[in-house]
Amino acid sequence: MKKQLLLFAFSALALTSCKDDNLQAYEMDIMKGDWKIVKTEVISGKDNKTVLETDVATGCEIKNTLFFRTDFYVSYSAYVGTGADCQMVTKSEGSYTYDEGTKLLGIKFDKEANMNYKVDILTGQDLRLAQQFGNYDRDGDKIPDITYITYKR
Repeated sequence: MKKQLLLFAFSALALTSCKDDNLQAYEMDIMKGDWKIVKTEVISGKDNKTVLETDVATGCEIKNTLFFRTDFYVSYSAYVGTGADCQMVTKSEGSYTYDEGTKLLGIKFDKEANMNYKVDILTGQDLRLAQQFGNYDRDGDKIPDITYITYKR
C-alpha cells in the first residue's frame, strides 16, 4: 500500500511540475509560414459577438503577407497598386513572442513598439488575431470594441 501511495505522489508531482513545452512548439509549427490577410472586423466589446464593421481585403491588399518562423522571426510585407500591377511597398522584420497558455502573441517590428494580439483561432489554414492595443469604443456603449484580423494560408 505504501508503494502505491508513494508511486501516486510522485506521479502527481511529475504531472503538475512540468510545463508542456511541446504544446508551444506544436502551435509555433502550425503558425510558421505565410499568412494572407482576408478581413478585419470590429466586434462589440460588450458581447464579443456583434460585428460592427467588416473590411474584406481586395485588390493588392490580398497579397499582404504575415510570415512566421519557429525561431521567433516575423515579417510583414505590404503591397499597393492597381489591378494586377501590385508592388511591395514595405517589408517590416522583427521578432515575436508566444505564450501557449494565455495565447498571447507579441510582435515587435524594428523601430516600432511591441504589439500584442490574442490568438483566437489557430489551425493549419486559419489564423485569427484579436488586437490588444489601440481598441476604442465605436458603438457608444462606453466599452472598447475589439479588432479581429483574419488570415488564411
